[in-house]
Amino acid sequence: MRCICFKPWRRSPSPSLKSTVVDELDNSNKDREGSSSPRFREFTLEELNVATDGFSADNIVSEHNEKVPNIVYEGTLDDGKKIAVKRFQKLSWPDASEFVEEAQEVGKCRSEDMVSLIGCCSEGQERLLVADYMPNGTLAKHLFHWEKRPMKWKMRLKVALHTAKALEYCNDMGLDLYHDLNTYRILFDKVGNPRLSCFGLMKCIREGKSYSTNLVFAPPEYLRLGTLVPESSIFSFGTLLLDLMSGKHIPPNHALDLFRGKNYLVLMDSALDGQFSDEDRAELIHLASRCFRREPDERPSIKFLMSALSRLEKRAELWPKLKEENIPPLRLTPLGEACSRVDLSGIHELLEKLGYGEDDVSVTNEFSFQMWTGDLQENTDYKKHGDAAFRAKDFETAIEFYTEFMSGAPVVSPTVLIRRCLCYLMSDMFSEALSEAMQAQVVSPECSTALYLQAACLLKLGMEAKAKEALQQGSALEAV
Repeated sequence: MRCICFKPWRRSPSPSLKSTVVDELDNSNKDREGSSSPRFREFTLEELNVATDGFSADNIVSEHNEKVPNIVYEGTLDDGKKIAVKRFQKLSWPDASEFVEEAQEVGKCRSEDMVSLIGCCSEGQERLLVADYMPNGTLAKHLFHWEKRPMKWKMRLKVALHTAKALEYCNDMGLDLYHDLNTYRILFDKVGNPRLSCFGLMKCIREGKSYSTNLVFAPPEYLRLGTLVPESSIFSFGTLLLDLMSGKHIPPNHALDLFRGKNYLVLMDSALDGQFSDEDRAELIHLASRCFRREPDERPSIKFLMSALSRLEKRAELWPKLKEENIPPLRLTPLGEACSRVDLSGIHELLEKLGYGEDDVSVTNEFSFQMWTGDLQENTDYKKHGDAAFRAKDFETAIEFYTEFMSGAPVVSPTVLIRRCLCYLMSDMFSEALSEAMQAQVVSPECSTALYLQAACLLKLGMEAKAKEALQQGSALEAV
């Protein structure tokens, strides 16, 4: 059974990396070292003993204790190459052939977003891994233990995106379960680029058994069944996003309470004030909350996370300019205001007053012909019953009658779609509601009501940036 370690003890004795190296990295830098790593090979214990000065305590670069017993040393090979050597405790990996076989598989990975595993050693009871040395420390040090200034928002997004890319690469290589994903598993190379440690692709074994250092950060399936699945890595990625946005190590259960309460003061690092828009903050929080879903198959895929983080990174580049622009406040109608507040009762009252509006003429003409032929009398009754249920706030019944009506209607009524959208909102079916509002916009592109309803749906789904765009478009339509 594979294991997971969620919160190693902190120690940061390695040389300090100035914040400017991490924060002001030139994105055009091509020196990524991934292709320059030597091919995987087996080292002798003597080679590694010499490289680490006899495994000297002065060369230890990782925290270790009874719960985190495996130690990482800095070393130098005969050719001058700097390496990191992970030495497992005695009795770890009792099967030497299994250890070497798994290390060889991990050693095939060569990505600019990952630290390369360049070798291993298995002699007697000794089990060691050898990787490229990352001279500029861990994400934990720069995120939690910064000395001069905190890590900037753009760099935090860069770390998240590159970590997602590394996990996607691992999936492509058939290594779909990354163990112990946390801020200590992300390191910075000599030019300040973030790299995901290759050590997390190896199982954590102690006396032949899996173990976890902190169950507070373990995914629900591990607590229920004692096992992990590939989607467990997504849960751990959520904890990483939470660390990046907060600058603190908040347990997932506590974070979910903060999400529900919209307690942004605790969720967001105060050192980031002014570096992002409210919409980008909301979107990142929404991504993290989705990663924490109880059922593994309900969590987002790593491809989805990559796409969302890529958009956030691009918007972060534009934010300073947008912040300086003097954007006038939105001028919204009462319906637009109600949708911006997600005041569902107010929306219902206003839709009742608006009636069927502009789509009355075309729909009535079409129905007149169909009723003259006697084909759709029953269908129009469905609409009347739906309207009656809508007025009575019996939204489940309204959905049923509107659905029957739409299945046989000769033309699509935008107002019926909008009313069914609100019925779905009232029934906490937010994705279905958004689909209705979007369909209403397709049927009637000049319908500002459809855009306003989209905004309400998006706000319910936690997508504040998209909701603001919909409100702006609805306001612009009304201005015309």
